[in-house]
Amino acid sequence: MIFRVIMFALICLPINAYSSNVKVHQRVFDNGLKVLVKEDHRSPVVVSQIWYKVGSSYEPGGITGVSHMLEHMMFKGTEKYPKGEFSRIIAENGGRENAFTGRDYTAYFQTMEKSRLEVSFKLEADRMRGLSLNAGELKKELEVVTEERRMRTDDKPRSKMQEHFMAMAFSNSPYKNPVIGWPSDIANYKVDDLQAWYELWYAPNNATLVVVGDIKADDVFALAEKYFAGIKTSDIKPIKPQAEILQHGIRKTTIKLPAKLPYLIMGYKVPVLNSIENDTDAYALEVLAGILDGGSSARLASRLVRGKQIAVSAGAGYNMMSRLPDLFMLDATPAEGQTVFDMEYALKEQVYDLKSELVSVDELQRVKAQVLASAVYERDSNFYQAMQLGMLETVGIGWEKVDEYVEKVNQITAEQVRDVARKYLLEDQLNIAYLDPQPIRQQKQNSKVAGGRHAH
Repeated sequence: MIFRVIMFALICLPINAYSSNVKVHQRVFDNGLKVLVKEDHRSPVVVSQIWYKVGSSYEPGGITGVSHMLEHMMFKGTEKYPKGEFSRIIAENGGRENAFTGRDYTAYFQTMEKSRLEVSFKLEADRMRGLSLNAGELKKELEVVTEERRMRTDDKPRSKMQEHFMAMAFSNSPYKNPVIGWPSDIANYKVDDLQAWYELWYAPNNATLVVVGDIKADDVFALAEKYFAGIKTSDIKPIKPQAEILQHGIRKTTIKLPAKLPYLIMGYKVPVLNSIENDTDAYALEVLAGILDGGSSARLASRLVRGKQIAVSAGAGYNMMSRLPDLFMLDATPAEGQTVFDMEYALKEQVYDLKSELVSVDELQRVKAQVLASAVYERDSNFYQAMQLGMLETVGIGWEKVDEYVEKVNQITAEQVRDVARKYLLEDQLNIAYLDPQPIRQQKQNSKVAGGRHAH
């Protein structure tokens, strides 16, 4: 969920105690590469992340999941550094590295001792345009990704249900497609598919390099210029608008899968920072999510799980930082003797309460204190600081927004929370999926688990 469990001491911080006075330094090279540097001298460590503006929401039909597949292939070597050399060199220098793919981005990162930053730059610059792709390695990695999909989606009823839910909720937005791709698309990737995708999107004019840690900005810029400034650009045309068509009424689906417990997902179509006329509405929706699901004292936990004891679990979430309009999500697992339809009624009742009555001062203060505590807590992580900058920049919001979050949330009023509930949490914009548990049959299988080393 959006709101994490935070240490009590942090939650008790006054709202105005948070401020970010550490400057972010920016430079854009002639080839379009944007470099962001944030100095943090508390430990002799540096995090380097390279973000590409491409993910599953950029993919046309037939090659869904190709961004994720290419992420795997990025570790298969270049002419200069053959297969395995990238990871070996990073490890040899005491570093850690990995990568992840999302709907709106693909990112690669290394955490190194500060004097080893050049090693990271040298390797990332080489594979930005010099990746070697061949059919043999693709065939091997297809087995890895197929197994990854089986383990993370096909064999997990809730994950499988969520995939079907998203495919129903969105008619033409690319968010209807899973990041890992549909099985038939994965099975039919060709080297040419990946080569074309790589040559188009993996270029300096489509990337942001983010560095946070015990370094000097000028030193980072000089090093980045040495390795990245001479890399050739790609001819990237502006991506076509992919606006979701207006939904004209509630949509429901029942998913029958082998599972132990029933489960319910609800999602309202809502705007995000990138698509909203008044950004206050996005922050109000963020607070609304916290009112419902911001720890043990939030409404869903206190009213449905502990209070009425009709749910084993219940949650809410909203991602205001998506590239495209998204969903305000609610989910619940009914307690014994309750049904998914009881859960639907209970969740709708909570939404109705938000529309009809103002939230209390105490509830607002609790959410704001959690947001502040989370922001302070996250500042202890070089990785998360870099991730905030990279994500905001890559989805098109702009990294400058990173320091507005706490202040904007702090300004939200009870009236604004009620107003966005009335404005956006509409029945005609609602999508619902019910998980109907089927008997779980014991399957005899000795499938070999492929070594998926990357987090997605």
